Amino acid sequence: MSNPRRKKEKLEWPYVAFIEKRQAWQVDARTKTGGSRKFFRTRSEAETFATQCRTTRGNEGISAFGNVELAKYGKTVQHAIEFYLAHLRAMEKSVSVADSMEELISARKSAGRSERYCRDLRLRLSRFQKGFPEATVATITARDIDTWLAGLPVAPGTRNTFRRDIRTLLSFCEKRGYCQKNEAAKTELAKDVDKPASILTPTQAADLLGKCEDDLVPYVAISLFAGLRAAELQKLDWSEVDLEGGHIEVTAAKSKTARRRLVPISKNLREWLQPLGQVSGPVAPIGLRNRLDDAKDAAGFKSWESNVMRHSFGSYRLAQCSDAAKVSLEMGNSPQMVFAHYRELVKPRDAEAYWGISKPGARKPKAKSEPAA
Repeated sequence: MSNPRRKKEKLEWPYVAFIEKRQAWQVDARTKTGGSRKFFRTRSEAETFATQCRTTRGNEGISAFGNVELAKYGKTVQHAIEFYLAHLRAMEKSVSVADSMEELISARKSAGRSERYCRDLRLRLSRFQKGFPEATVATITARDIDTWLAGLPVAPGTRNTFRRDIRTLLSFCEKRGYCQKNEAAKTELAKDVDKPASILTPTQAADLLGKCEDDLVPYVAISLFAGLRAAELQKLDWSEVDLEGGHIEVTAAKSKTARRRLVPISKNLREWLQPLGQVSGPVAPIGLRNRLDDAKDAAGFKSWESNVMRHSFGSYRLAQCSDAAKVSLEMGNSPQMVFAHYRELVKPRDAEAYWGISKPGARKPKAKSEPAA
């Protein structure tokens, strides 16, 4: 008894039939060693494909449609040909790591990414390029990248930053047809042990401010009591510091996140800034790095963790207000990051001491329990 939902139109291989359930024309090109079925909207399309199959089989034999090993995976020789051709085309079109890096950075600059972002991207990708000086991006495998990453003498978090930038590069190359797939996406993330952010004690913060010359004081005070990123603060202009209104504006163009935000000026920060404020001009002094190093040496610092002043602000601010969402808005971070990195690092009495740091001559803050720098 015939199947009312399937009507054979041709008895010659490959078989053409109208499948009522799918309301489509099916070409059944399966063989004992493989092959597949395809569906078409019109009979004309189905007949055309069937004719192509017969021609291919006549020219190349049944092996063109099936292979026992490929059939295990539901694939045919034609699938293998198409896959390998795509690989060959990518290899032919591929470029060196150095050339692809230049194209990526140029594209990022055109898209409005900051100079600092492009500089950091170039720094890490140039190091990657030195590991593959003669290779094109299409020839680099996930295993190659994992081996290179494992050889970096850096902390896990830094290794993951390199991995992120390599993924960015290969994603860009995949879109431009320089490689078939983003091999970096298959690599392993390094396990980064979560540890509390390093912060200054109230006494250390006060000592540092006390060793700063007048034109360096605003930079350090804003770092400690407003938590701006170093890159944001180095671009900050006095016209964006509103002492009367009580806030510092971080414009979208100067923010790492490309979003404008207003950071409140605390009472003690106002005291530090008021005598030194200007109408306009850069807040950061000339020779910032050397001047800051001199102040740290004078204050007795033997070591200095990256972003320690910003981390100090986040920790003491969260202890002061107990509002991760508010602190995240002020810092330009997510609430999750603020909560994860700054919660319970300091006690309320230490926070009170920190926010009580005033101009030289005032009583120095005291705290019985102070976290190490």
